Amino acid sequence: MHPSVGPGLRPASRRSRPWFPLITLSLGVAGLVWVRFQPEMERNFKGWLSAAIPLLVFLLNLGWFFITPRFSRNTRLAGFTVLLLLGFGARLALRVDGTLDGTGLPRFTWKWTGREAVIPAAAASNANVPSAVPEDSRWAAGAEATQFLGNGRIGSIADPGLSTNWTTQPPRELWRRAIGLGWSAFAVVRGRAYTQEQRGAQEWVTCYDLLTGAPVWEHGDPTRFVEWQGGDGPRATPTVLDGQVYALGATGLLNCLDAVTGKPLWQRSVLAEHQLGTNEWAVSASPLIVDSWVVVTGGRGPGPTLIAYDRKTGAPVWKSGDDSASYASPILTSLAGRRVILSNNARSVTATDPLTGKVLLDHPWGSPKWPKASQPVVLGDDRIFVSGGYGMGCQMIQVQTTPDGTLKSEVEWKGVSLKTQFNSVALREGHLYGLDDGLLACVNAGTGKRVWKDGRFGSGQTLLVGNLILVQNERGSVHLCAATPAGFQEFASIPALTSKTWNQPTLAGRFLLVRNDREAACYELPGKFPVPSGQ
Repeated sequence: MHPSVGPGLRPASRRSRPWFPLITLSLGVAGLVWVRFQPEMERNFKGWLSAAIPLLVFLLNLGWFFITPRFSRNTRLAGFTVLLLLGFGARLALRVDGTLDGTGLPRFTWKWTGREAVIPAAAASNANVPSAVPEDSRWAAGAEATQFLGNGRIGSIADPGLSTNWTTQPPRELWRRAIGLGWSAFAVVRGRAYTQEQRGAQEWVTCYDLLTGAPVWEHGDPTRFVEWQGGDGPRATPTVLDGQVYALGATGLLNCLDAVTGKPLWQRSVLAEHQLGTNEWAVSASPLIVDSWVVVTGGRGPGPTLIAYDRKTGAPVWKSGDDSASYASPILTSLAGRRVILSNNARSVTATDPLTGKVLLDHPWGSPKWPKASQPVVLGDDRIFVSGGYGMGCQMIQVQTTPDGTLKSEVEWKGVSLKTQFNSVALREGHLYGLDDGLLACVNAGTGKRVWKDGRFGSGQTLLVGNLILVQNERGSVHLCAATPAGFQEFASIPALTSKTWNQPTLAGRFLLVRNDREAACYELPGKFPVPSGQ
């Protein structure tokens, strides 16, 4: 054998430096550095590119390994065998369990680990369980949140007198329990907390005692939404009014249930009735009560975008629009002196007459290729702020009345100062507060200029509470921050949950309810004034 030839290698004259791997690795590192230092590139795009660049470098070098004369046939065969065994072993041992975070990259787990908790069923009916919150209790005054994002569905609620000092007066954990899959939040009425969850093949509307977490009642339907990236289970939050619970499931089942007993009053299969497809990431919009109607979104269309039912009987009332639904919930508001239902849809934002279903405004914005999950924000001077992720950015829309009684729109400004993804923005004193691609941001509503952004909260959620902001971090912790254009200030935080959390937190009085697809917890937040003795 030639003295310069080792096992599996060609002669030294043919073994020059491995330029191809060196060049591709250098280009890959340069690409990753470039991606890292793009300040306005969104985390999801950064995540995809940060995964795609190393994968491309690996595939290019794998191809080089198999075709270069640098290695012998036996070496290439051995390399192929190792790759085959690794791939076969990974297929046997690993499964995809949703995504790592809001970037959409797959999360791999061992196949033998449990997919979801086994949760004991509640009693068939606990109608005699009293309301948990004493009516005359000062500390429980206002402890209700009847629907998604609070009673006004604007993501901003009055401050119940929260203390910002969680060091000497930390939040008190009242209860913690396992919960089914899904990204629903809680609605709270008369000492009971209502949500939706998936357990096995059943999708449940569930009711818990606010102060103890004890199950009160549950209603199940034999349906399950399955999607690898967003996860399984329902997304929408129940709406509670006049002793009735309205819940829209992930596959389009609309239930009306008795709030005390959970007894079914009526049910509609919204998508099936209108020959609509299920949204890629499920039906996600929470039901909206407007006078005698309950209004819900459709699915993958074209249209109807909104459907109204009689909230007492479930009888159809009207249907409206020709756009596919997206993932935001409709809101009732006033524009140009008219009461309208505002909806952020797949290709547009629309304003609809709540009595007739007539579309009064159809403003195209964004791209129907990407999901819109952020609520539109209405400013008092007939302006609408809309925002989204995936490169859509944000814009301010000015609305005016036309001679024929409809509405017209004009874009006042647009930009990338708020790139919301799952988060919804709230307004306070001329400034918009929300998560700009995972960082808490303050934006001037008049100019669209970002005032500041700081903190890292991932694809989390926010709730404006007076001049404070509660931030639910995607990793599960809850942070208390200031809502002021003066700058970012975090007062305190608690490790409320310990895994991926996309659910909106609910604050009812001083009771903070948090949950994800594994567990739920309730905290009593400290107040500026002590609780009266005996309460």
